[in-house]
Amino acid sequence: MNSTILIGFALGGPEIIGIGIIVLLLFGAKKLPELAKGIGRASGEFKKAQNEFKHSLENAEEEAIKKDSDSTSES
Repeated sequence: MNSTILIGFALGGPEIIGIGIIVLLLFGAKKLPELAKGIGRASGEFKKAQNEFKHSLENAEEEAIKKDSDSTSES
């Protein structure tokens, strides 16, 4: 999955290594684990919110279909 994301942005090995070196220079070796942990947590929260939104849309769709079929059967 990660490779498909990277292909979408057209980033290859040298680009990723370059970005890694820049991040290392900007934040330093001591801050990298903390930075990675924060990015991981933010990514997890985003995925959780995305799944909740998806489930709420699916539930709303199911309720709308159910109401539509109930009103059709009453007629």
